[in-house]
Amino acid sequence: MTKPLQIFMEYKVNKNCISEYEQTMKEIMDVLPDFEATNIQWYIADDQPHLYVEMYEVPTTSHYQILKKLRRSKEHPIFSKMVPLIEGGADKIHCWAFQRKE
Repeated sequence: MTKPLQIFMEYKVNKNCISEYEQTMKEIMDVLPDFEATNIQWYIADDQPHLYVEMYEVPTTSHYQILKKLRRSKEHPIFSKMVPLIEGGADKIHCWAFQRKE
């Protein structure tokens, strides 16, 4: 049985867009399960202003690649709402996938 991948996303939100971003994230968290994301967690850095991290699991590398592309998309009806709120835009939405070691 394949182990799920742990996904980390990290980005800095424009300080003038925090409330709009947090509202958008509620929508994003509602649709992530449609892409088989589970164990969804959302954090704000304690020591770096406006830095946010998302963590969730997906079943395969293909799921990760699709979500990574969509999360930076300017066309997706929900994910695209976040791109203009990020300092540096889509290029500054950092994504990593990790396999759990036993």
